Amino acid sequence: MTAPGRGTATLVALAVLVLDQATKWWILERVMQPPRVIEVTPFFNLVLVWNRGVSFGILNNASPYNSIVLATLSLIVAAGLGVWAWRARQALVRLALGGIVGGAVGNAIDRLRHDGVVDFLDVHAFALHWPAFNVADAAITVGAVLMVWDALFPGPDSIKNAG
Repeated sequence: MTAPGRGTATLVALAVLVLDQATKWWILERVMQPPRVIEVTPFFNLVLVWNRGVSFGILNNASPYNSIVLATLSLIVAAGLGVWAWRARQALVRLALGGIVGGAVGNAIDRLRHDGVVDFLDVHAFALHWPAFNVADAAITVGAVLMVWDALFPGPDSIKNAG
């Protein structure tokens, strides 16, 4: 897959960021008034969870510095990944990094605005619940999976196949 223009990663990041922030606004302002569990299907609910830590609630303590430190780290990592995306030659890498950057910035905005990340998607089966997540988390996960895919199965235009 030949790399699309350099702006593609930026467009993906912006699309993820807008969708993430719009869905979080919708959940906070329209759906969860008052907060409750809304069963959508037998395996999927809408909930309202505040994650003040990182993935799976790690570092989810009461430290007043969590939000600032974690948001700052997210933005630094997003900036580095943005540079990587700008330099990337493979379309898959640009798309993946765009999703990761958009998700990281979306969650950083939450930390700075709300002192925690708004999670609201609850997938479950047999009374086992996956930790609640949001659009940003999904974009980061899909982006990471695509990066692993590219590393394991490089395409014909990959620099791994150039020598």
